[in-house]
Amino acid sequence: MTRRRHDMPFGAELTASGQVRFRLWAPAAHEVELMLHEEAGKPRPLKMSAQPDGWFELVTGEAHSGSRYRYRIDGKTEVPDPASRSNPDDIHGPSEVIDSAAFEWDDDAWRGRPWHEAVVYELHVGTFSSEGTFAGVEKKLDHLAELGITAIELMPIADFPGKHNWGYDGVLPYAPDEVYGTPEQLKTLIDAAHGLGLMVFLDVVYNHFGPDGNYLNAYASSFFTADVHTPWGNAIDFTRRQVRRFFIENALYWLNDYHFDGLRFDAVHAIFDATFLTEMAGEIRRKIDDRHVHLVLENEKNDAAMLTGSPREQKFDAQWTDDWHHCLHVLLTGENEGYYEDFFNPAEQLARCLSDGFAYQGEPSAHAGGKPRGTASAHLPTTAFVICLQNHDQIGNRAFGERLTVLAEPQGLRAAALLLLMTPQIPMLFMGEEWGEESPFLFFTDHHDELADAIRNGRRKEFAHFPAFSDPERREQIPDPNAAETYRQSIPQWRNDLSGQVSALYANALQLRAQHIVPRLKGTVSSGARALGESAVTASWRMADGAKLSIASNFGRRAMDFTLSGEPLLVSSDAQKYDGATLPAFTTYVWLHCP
Repeated sequence: MTRRRHDMPFGAELTASGQVRFRLWAPAAHEVELMLHEEAGKPRPLKMSAQPDGWFELVTGEAHSGSRYRYRIDGKTEVPDPASRSNPDDIHGPSEVIDSAAFEWDDDAWRGRPWHEAVVYELHVGTFSSEGTFAGVEKKLDHLAELGITAIELMPIADFPGKHNWGYDGVLPYAPDEVYGTPEQLKTLIDAAHGLGLMVFLDVVYNHFGPDGNYLNAYASSFFTADVHTPWGNAIDFTRRQVRRFFIENALYWLNDYHFDGLRFDAVHAIFDATFLTEMAGEIRRKIDDRHVHLVLENEKNDAAMLTGSPREQKFDAQWTDDWHHCLHVLLTGENEGYYEDFFNPAEQLARCLSDGFAYQGEPSAHAGGKPRGTASAHLPTTAFVICLQNHDQIGNRAFGERLTVLAEPQGLRAAALLLLMTPQIPMLFMGEEWGEESPFLFFTDHHDELADAIRNGRRKEFAHFPAFSDPERREQIPDPNAAETYRQSIPQWRNDLSGQVSALYANALQLRAQHIVPRLKGTVSSGARALGESAVTASWRMADGAKLSIASNFGRRAMDFTLSGEPLLVSSDAQKYDGATLPAFTTYVWLHCP
């Protein structure tokens, strides 16, 4: 048994003497009081002492683990702790003192898994199980381990308003949302996952706070800058030391207190000071060196410089590679609106993704108004790219949340799935993909009053420029994000049996990947890739032991002439044997030639 605690320089921290130290950065406040909520009666105010640089502090023996509290600013505004470790009554309620070291871990020997072994499974805690909780996810871990998943990635869990949310509206970055369970239940989930050999990653949002429940402007308005604007309002001011520490400590907190194995950083292109990212990654690498910890970016800029460095100094392990997804989506559906307009030659662009990682490496983007996008990436390892056919964004940001299962030809989707799982990049699945889930994953929130109206109307306005939604009556059919039914429709219809046709394809491919590709993956380099007409590609790689991996995929409706001699077929998406001269319609073949 092991106990763990990340000592934080702010928030509510239990001391060795049994007292609790409360510390808040409130540079705009003249006075701060701790409002201690006891079991009965009104909250009791305790004056906090002013410290240099805008800090207020109190060390008291009158609080303990489980105590509820707020801060009162200048005698009038009561706010939760921005570093609250638990807010049991939602974002506007009092925070709770948590003894992080109380939990006894069973994963003493766990050192994580190396990055090249990652097969990522993205899930939303609130919809993944019928319970919609951490405990509900824990009950499904055996299914994921049996499938061949090695890492689960939780969509953001930081406390958000209401009962239902994607998680990107969080306002208390240190507090797991109470709807999902207690801090102890989250730790129980992670401990159980480690016992099955599963890594657990967390999606964190450091580029903005949600629109409801962010009280920082009441006492720390300098947390933000009016000089830079984002889609969510004034940008977080990462030039300030206190602001940088708030988020760096948050990353260390999740990795240490909860023993997460990695973090996925949402939309870092919206963080205007990239030096913060470098500083954060460097500190994580220095302070956690006894186990594998993986850092992954979402970055529209396709900035290869964020993914370079020596093994000990590497900034980030990988990036979500939207280019790969977009190429496949266009090939499978024929859609060309929105950001898909940039993928006008999807077979050639997919070939570039397979050989180099990014399709856009400085070329002008029509969707971005002709501005150049991306940097050269061919020098990066294949494992620097996380690829997927579906994820929460690419499904849920559609007006009706359709999955590829209902948009693409079944055989074409099988061919794409095999390409995903056997390519020497890092594959990621979205919950339900492995059994061919057809239920949508819609955009849902639980806002109220004027904010609910703004979210609903804004959501529908987003689609007004698409021809399919030019009619206002058609736009009115877009599901209301705040309707309970929108949330309910997004819950997958579970199929635990892996013997179904789709599940068997995924399970078999992941078994072959673990057996034949993963042991050879480190040091793999591209041998080139090319388009075969408008709807097919072929690619090959030289693997660490000299083996040659080759793949050919045809997403068109007609067979193609294709010759590849002298290499044994490893697997096919349709169980056909390669005849040595033909690439059938909607088929992927994988060959592996060992020296």
